[in-house]
Amino acid sequence: MADVDAAPRHRRQGSRRDPAIDEAVLATTRTLLIERGYAATTIDLIAATAGVSRPAIYRRWTSKAQLVHEAAFPDLGPEAPENDFAAEVTRLCRGAIRMYGDPVVREAIPGVLVDLRSDRRMRRLLSDRLEAAARSQLAERLDAAVDEGTARAVDADTLMDVIAGGAWYAVCVRRVKDTDRAGRDLAELVLRGVLR
Repeated sequence: MADVDAAPRHRRQGSRRDPAIDEAVLATTRTLLIERGYAATTIDLIAATAGVSRPAIYRRWTSKAQLVHEAAFPDLGPEAPENDFAAEVTRLCRGAIRMYGDPVVREAIPGVLVDLRSDRRMRRLLSDRLEAAARSQLAERLDAAVDEGTARAVDADTLMDVIAGGAWYAVCVRRVKDTDRAGRDLAELVLRGVLR
């Protein structure tokens, strides 16, 4: 007969995600993107280089595009949104220039865009993960600035498109080197416009 006072045995409730595997895979992905480019950075190569199995990767990420997206864009960045609208636009412009200047991001973007073109569900998932929050925060700041009379009523999504598109083109196509100046110039243009 079992001892009633004995401590109950804990039953395993499924496997827990090992954060060390997550970080090893993400770090390996970032390194391989810079060294080999998007096309050559395969799940097999990532698994072999990180010392994990393919199933371990696919338990965490459903596709290469999702994994690369998380490796290249881990979060919205360490800076909290600014309460002042002009300061927030400036922060977003500088942040976008810095983000696109990251070699991992430059290598990831073309391949991720091609892969996501055919997968609407994954596009939505990745947009919700990162971009939707930034767009929502910008819309809130814009609405407040319009209410205060310090900004014109413009479409927040278009404003975000201008910031992201301008930053991407400057860094990835024109290959500007002075990212501080590029961030300042983009913020000035977005906030002041072109016409007198």
